[in-house]
Amino acid sequence: MLTGLAVPLAGGAQERTPGERLPVREKTLANGMRVLALERRGAPTVAFVVQYDVGSLQEHLGNTGTAHLLEHLLFKGTTTVGTRNLPAELALFARMDAAHDTLVRARAAGDSADVTRLGTVIDALEDTARVYVVPNEFDRILTRAGAQGLNAITTNESTSYFVELPANRAELWFVLESDRMANPVFREFYTERKVVMEERRTRTETDPGGLLYEAQLAAAFTMHPYGVPVVGYMSDLENLGRREVEQYYRRFYGPNHAVVVVVGDIDANQVLRWAQRYFGPIPRGEDPLPVLAREPEQRGERRVDIVWDAEPSVRMGWHVPSALDADAPAITMLTSLLTGGRTSRLYRRLILDDRSATGVYSSLGPGERFPQLFQIEATPRSPHTTADVERAVYEEIGRLATEGPTEQELERVRNQVEAGNIRRLQSNLGLAFQIAESNTLTGDWRNTFQLSDRIEKVTPADVRRVAAAYFTQENRTVATLRRREPGP
Repeated sequence: MLTGLAVPLAGGAQERTPGERLPVREKTLANGMRVLALERRGAPTVAFVVQYDVGSLQEHLGNTGTAHLLEHLLFKGTTTVGTRNLPAELALFARMDAAHDTLVRARAAGDSADVTRLGTVIDALEDTARVYVVPNEFDRILTRAGAQGLNAITTNESTSYFVELPANRAELWFVLESDRMANPVFREFYTERKVVMEERRTRTETDPGGLLYEAQLAAAFTMHPYGVPVVGYMSDLENLGRREVEQYYRRFYGPNHAVVVVVGDIDANQVLRWAQRYFGPIPRGEDPLPVLAREPEQRGERRVDIVWDAEPSVRMGWHVPSALDADAPAITMLTSLLTGGRTSRLYRRLILDDRSATGVYSSLGPGERFPQLFQIEATPRSPHTTADVERAVYEEIGRLATEGPTEQELERVRNQVEAGNIRRLQSNLGLAFQIAESNTLTGDWRNTFQLSDRIEKVTPADVRRVAAAYFTQENRTVATLRRREPGP
């Protein structure tokens, strides 16, 4: 994620960073798809990222988890990849989807026996449909071609599919990815939905850390969809049907929502020609749905407790502006000052000096486009308590708000940022992600490389100002994980 992503400063021209001088070739197809290609001679490999400007923000209560479920389903093949008999598959789809519609009505009526019976019917039909499925054919085609790191990720704001291939197999990616965009078949839908439901159980409902994180976001964001988990709510997942999910895909996953980035040992002109040939004929989808919800100003501390038989921990969060705001660089600097390595303030205070915690971390999220939550998570070391850790965190933030950081501390963070800039220029895939995310979020791939310049301009007064402005008690949401008290 582009935490603290920079946007152009108002006023005169700036000196361009090395990243901004990269010879990226750009083209926007007639259907709205944005294509960016960067030649990097060296190892004969190429990284591919296609990022859709669609995530959980476009969902609503009732269909939460759709974008994440689609991430899984798009690996199931197309009308030509992954099937032995498409007409036979589609005939069975119609039968199991009709059974699912009846199951949803039975669930609403409280008829648990019929829900169980219809679930068995759907499972049997899906088992029958597997006769016509070539399992994991999409994956196997790419793997035989030498693919590495084939995967995908869904966030609140986007969905990305990525892979690295030998340079001499680059055209294969355009063939397969354009087919996947235009002709997906959501086979094994109900089985894959169970996989996602199990993911929710293991990562949230039976994981104390996941449950604490979800509880904090829900308490902090009462109106904005940032408060809704990307994986979705279990009751919504249980009721999602194939036709509903496919309709969602057809509406919002068109080329006009997509950015394609290709980085590596490749001819950029050839990349643009392939993009036109394979993606150009795909019709555009609907225009993006604007996110109109705005989180009201928080006017009092919110606290939530999670009772669990696990080690106590605490999450503290404060509302801060989006990653596109003028205050974002100072807030990013504050993140590093507090938890960025062994010399950071909270690491020294909690881990080394007081020995009151076993770990402390900070982050900004869950997205970047809208006002975020600055989050600090800490796990106390016995006999210290979450209250002890909270108190120490507030004291350190209070010092920054009144005294500000030293120039030495700021220089340490600047050096970390500069080292990070060098590292991200070394990886084709990492660079492709940076370009794709910056283009999706800001409309210009160059903006991601201006972060170091804006970080360097942050002063102690800037840090002191944002710490005092945003890190107040009334703007705070605290989620605590505690053990159940023994009964009488």
